[in-house]
Amino acid sequence: MQESNTLSARWENYRPSKTTWFWSVVGTAVVTTILGFTAGGWTTSGNAAVMAKKAATDARAELAATVCVDRFAASADASQQLTVLKEKSTWERDDFIKEGGWAKLLGPKRIISGAADRCADMLAGMEELPQVSAVVRPVDG
Repeated sequence: MQESNTLSARWENYRPSKTTWFWSVVGTAVVTTILGFTAGGWTTSGNAAVMAKKAATDARAELAATVCVDRFAASADASQQLTVLKEKSTWERDDFIKEGGWAKLLGPKRIISGAADRCADMLAGMEELPQVSAVVRPVDG
């Protein structure tokens, strides 16, 4: 009699009903789905498309900002302009970069979104201007 009360004996004798099996499977599926989307890193295709578009936009702005820094550094009065840039408030710096024409690229008709801000932040954080090995001219227009 003592043997039938042990955990292993009770486990061997347990026979769940079909209803218990069904709700166990449903509960497991729900918990797996919730954990997968919250902690597991799963994502929907729509969310993945949004993330890919944002990554492409950020990469484009980063590239344009790097070109902007090179153009700025290649300008004749770059040291003086850097001093003027650093004296401006953070919300005026991107306008200064746009007005100077350093953020424009050859192909697009407009300045790439976020490029002037990133360029201004990169320049403002520099102690000295980088050495420019090639002549980089601003785009007219």
